[in-house]
Amino acid sequence: MMKIKIAAFLVAWITIAPTFASAQNIAVNLSGKVAGADNKPLDGAAVYLLNGRDSALVKTALADASGAYSFKVKPGSYKLSVSMMGYKQYQSGILQLEQDKAMEPIILQMAGTTLKEVSVSAQRPFVQQKIDRTIISPEALISNSGSTALEVLEKAPGVIVDQNAAISLQGKGVTIFIDDKPTYLSGQDLENYLRSLTAAAIDQIELMPNPPAKYDASGNGGVINIRTRKNKVKGFNGSLNLNYTQGRYAKTNNSLNFNYRNNRVNIFGNLSYNKGNGFSDLNINRHFENAQGDITSNFLQNSFIRRKSDNYFAKIGVDYYISDKSTFGINLTGIYNPYNTKTPVTSQFSNAANQPDSTIIAHNQEHGTFRNGGANLNYRHQFDKNGHEFSADLDYLDYYTNNNQLFNNSSFLPDGTLVGNEILTGMLPAHIHIYSAKTDYDHPLKNGLKLSSGLKSSYTHTNNIADYFYSTEGAMMPDYGKTNHFIYKENINAAYINATKDYKQLSVQAGLRLENTISNGHQLGNAQKPDSAFKRNYTNLFPTIYLQYKLDTANRNQLSLNYGRRIDRPYYQDLNPFLSPLDKFTYYTGNPFLRPTFTDNFELSHTYKSKFTTTLSYSRSRDDVEETIEIVDGIYYSRPGNIGTYTVKTLSFDGTFDPAKWFNFHISGRVSQIHSVSNFYTGLLDSKGTYFFVRPILTFKLPNDWTAQLDGGYQSKVTSAQFVSGSRGKVNTAVSKKLSAKTTLKLVVNDIFYTFKNTGVINNLNQTQANWRNLNDTRTGVLSLSYRFGKAISGQRQHDANGAESEQNRVKN
Repeated sequence: MMKIKIAAFLVAWITIAPTFASAQNIAVNLSGKVAGADNKPLDGAAVYLLNGRDSALVKTALADASGAYSFKVKPGSYKLSVSMMGYKQYQSGILQLEQDKAMEPIILQMAGTTLKEVSVSAQRPFVQQKIDRTIISPEALISNSGSTALEVLEKAPGVIVDQNAAISLQGKGVTIFIDDKPTYLSGQDLENYLRSLTAAAIDQIELMPNPPAKYDASGNGGVINIRTRKNKVKGFNGSLNLNYTQGRYAKTNNSLNFNYRNNRVNIFGNLSYNKGNGFSDLNINRHFENAQGDITSNFLQNSFIRRKSDNYFAKIGVDYYISDKSTFGINLTGIYNPYNTKTPVTSQFSNAANQPDSTIIAHNQEHGTFRNGGANLNYRHQFDKNGHEFSADLDYLDYYTNNNQLFNNSSFLPDGTLVGNEILTGMLPAHIHIYSAKTDYDHPLKNGLKLSSGLKSSYTHTNNIADYFYSTEGAMMPDYGKTNHFIYKENINAAYINATKDYKQLSVQAGLRLENTISNGHQLGNAQKPDSAFKRNYTNLFPTIYLQYKLDTANRNQLSLNYGRRIDRPYYQDLNPFLSPLDKFTYYTGNPFLRPTFTDNFELSHTYKSKFTTTLSYSRSRDDVEETIEIVDGIYYSRPGNIGTYTVKTLSFDGTFDPAKWFNFHISGRVSQIHSVSNFYTGLLDSKGTYFFVRPILTFKLPNDWTAQLDGGYQSKVTSAQFVSGSRGKVNTAVSKKLSAKTTLKLVVNDIFYTFKNTGVINNLNQTQANWRNLNDTRTGVLSLSYRFGKAISGQRQHDANGAESEQNRVKN
């Protein structure tokens, strides 16, 4: 009955909303045509509408086959900028728009036979706020040169990447999408994927703490959607990015982006190679107590983890424009990532007086391959140019990992006498198959109401094998305690409806999504373990609503309010009950009994002049999944678990200031309180803590095409469930020089003072105190060279620039 009431409320709100605002949407139309010196229309010319006060980008359009363009905007002052490959850029004076205006034809002059770089004064800002998302432009930060997608995310407002590469948005876990398609990965696999994607290949990053109904409901912290580059200019063009990074170890990150568009065919692609070469210097200290709380023994462990990898990434796509209104596309992606990890581990045992008892020295190795292949078929049909369209997608994804492990442990007495040697080997192949089909339909109505709806079905099959063997006097014997075979299948079916409408000062968006999940897992037994299995079938409704109100006609002050319900299904790896050793005393294991997490998110924000946004947010999660630590007989077990309720209250801000034409200052930050309550194996877990985070970015435009940047960030101590993470921060600097219209050289220094260090304490352990410190190769210097190439083709048929970028919404588990 509650679900019916929610649906009825949404429908009722859309129906009665006009009584709260005028039904007339005040807007004016600016139109015109673009032509060359020969008066022939310039099909595909880029037309930029700029704010008349600060030249900020307002809207973008492409001239059609007749050279025509148009913008529908609020009354105010604007400027026009027009550019096209092979022509000189045009920029108008200030246009005061109070009513519809038809511009005189804009005539672009040829720039010569040599391709010149198109320079648009309206560079996209680092952060843009929309009604349902925040948009980040990585290219606005020089220090992103030579970075990977994972490193770019670390600099996005509200995003934190922890020492285990786990990504959170406003203190909550998120689902990572690439071009509107979920990655379906977590943990080390997701880290490898994001490290294979270079910053040069990223166009935008969309942060959606409360995504609209069109997106899957998974991820209690929302969705982070990484949009890769796809050049829309006709002809053959692209860019080459070469990067060399030197920290304690050297590495490279290189990419090639290309696009060819001619008549009805558009071919685009991205090739990248990343040489990974890093380390983690990890200390884990455990102090064991008796019932009275006195320390009885100590265990101090150091692991120096050396990681090497070769990351190859390829993406190629073809769009075929059947007509001006219909587009068919195919996209192929592939990742090949061979890796090798060597970890010498020293574990020292001592008594209460810190006198040595014994030492274990391990030489652990891990090598394997991560592979991913994907294919997408998409179709899009535009019924008209008002947004009435239909799109469909078919997807297949295949992930394969083959991980081989070797653990060689030698035990010594305090005087150095060898007393024992143990060898454990493991072979862990894993295979994931994912199939998905979806459709979306958008239909704008004459009264300004826009309706959207869609259907989606996905099927996932995972097959995980773990074969472990231990060596006894030279003989290899199966280790049935760790050997396992786990098969997991999942089918998710969804439908949604969404409605948007703009009034004079009020904008409304509301939606409802229905998702049904059918899953089953099968843990095959062995000589010592019996079979076990589970099945689940559940259906849920997920409402979303957004309200945006302009407090004045000049749109200087704007209020936004939104609400959404989310679900966080466990990662595939978290459902896998395997024991995965890090060393002899530290194990990671899954939990097949995990329940999905449900979260309610509320957010209220105020934006001033589209430059400064302040946000209050509140979220409450039920059955939240967090990492839990349990120590049994001195062995450290890390596993995911449902910890009960998880509440986050946040005050955040994001602002951009331009004190001078040559100086830009951007700052973002937040203050959050996290409260966790759960029944734990040691009793009640009730933890609460407040932390703050701040990230300033200073950009200086210097003479002779020089640009300099200084940025950084600081995070105070964070209390979350069982963990208290120590404070950390870093300072980065960068400088760039435009050598020519096509070539840019950049130098970046990250973590100048080497302060980005991970420390922390683990609470709620049974008669044990534990803490950690983890150092990584974060202080680095990056030398980056970017080169743009291409040739423009004019006078061709114009097609929609987003023809093949159909929305693809996939559920992450």
